[in-house]
Amino acid sequence: LDLLGHADTPIGTIYLGRRPREGREDEWVYEMQISGHLLMSSLNNVSERQLSTSALALHEGPAPLRVLVGGLGLGYTAQAALEEDRVASVRVVEKMDFVIDWMNKGLLPLSEQLAADDRLEIVQGDIYEDLLSPASEQFDLILVDVDHSPDDRLAQGIGHFYTSEGQQQVARHLSPGGVLAVWSAWDNEYFAEVLWRMYPHSCRENVHWDDEEEKGNAFHNVLFFAGGLPQPSPDC
Repeated sequence: LDLLGHADTPIGTIYLGRRPREGREDEWVYEMQISGHLLMSSLNNVSERQLSTSALALHEGPAPLRVLVGGLGLGYTAQAALEEDRVASVRVVEKMDFVIDWMNKGLLPLSEQLAADDRLEIVQGDIYEDLLSPASEQFDLILVDVDHSPDDRLAQGIGHFYTSEGQQQVARHLSPGGVLAVWSAWDNEYFAEVLWRMYPHSCRENVHWDDEEEKGNAFHNVLFFAGGLPQPSPDC
């Protein structure tokens, strides 16, 4: 793995690197790791992109749509939102300043594409603090991809986001008919019930895919959706 950058954080050392793709030496695979454990990879970005595409499919409103993304990562959630013609603006809130710096230096796999789209705004901040504070503006879609799961969080003190009281505050940041989407590595019945109780509609989507390099190695993530969805179905 060629090291492109690293930074020490309260949750461990985060590394950004790249390696030749197995069997395709002219292609790079970008990976972000924390203390030696894989956080995300450009090779397997299905669920990150689907967080955007599925939320947009559930939103019945016409253009212009305003999108708020919590967590930049490797940029795939933001890119998928920008591919939708109805989207007028995407604001990404990223807590780690060094990740934004990697983006600005062209080190992320999508740096060039994202930088070329004037609908994109990237700001440093804490998406949980923003959403649990009084709403000064509203968004049509709020896409959150920060924690591993509702019960496996990367920071202390943000569990309030996953409670009924927290979601009462989060909902104030949604425009009428808006959609909240939350990425998780695993399912969580408690959070699903919170969303079901707090919003007119909610649903979950299971995302499955196979590793392109290691055949037979299957992945599974869960996407939570809530808000003014077009149908009150337990499965999206």
